[in-house]
Amino acid sequence: MSAYRQILYHIVFRTKGSEKTINQAHSADLYKYIWGIMKNKKCILFRINGMEDHLHILSDLHPSVALADYIRDIKVSSTKWIKESGLFPDFKGWGIKYCALTYSYNDRDTIINYIKNQQEHHKKEKFHDEMRRLFKEQGIDMDEKWFWIDS
Repeated sequence: MSAYRQILYHIVFRTKGSEKTINQAHSADLYKYIWGIMKNKKCILFRINGMEDHLHILSDLHPSVALADYIRDIKVSSTKWIKESGLFPDFKGWGIKYCALTYSYNDRDTIINYIKNQQEHHKKEKFHDEMRRLFKEQGIDMDEKWFWIDS
């Protein structure tokens, strides 16, 4: 069966408790591991980057993959790898919530650049403010508990 589709997601999820446990010195190793998970699911990674307490991913989701399963698999597999690697000794897990925003393919380069420049961006805007802004831009009423619930 052929399918014509475009499912471009900007995915954001954070560490448990928003703790700064993603050591930036080893983050490239984590990103490569996550990219491998995506390739195994026939999904395309356009960009991944993040900060010590959260990740941003721009990905094309293959039509055979459900979004919730995709994110669950990324979180579960990367948690196992993180703990086995020893590169992130303070990592306690990912938060249970995530954000997945859809964008037009025409927005791809803008979102890629946004994700690429996370370190510079977060010198000016805190994670909480960033998420409020992204939700507002998408017309989503955000529950402030999104920032605090991890169990």
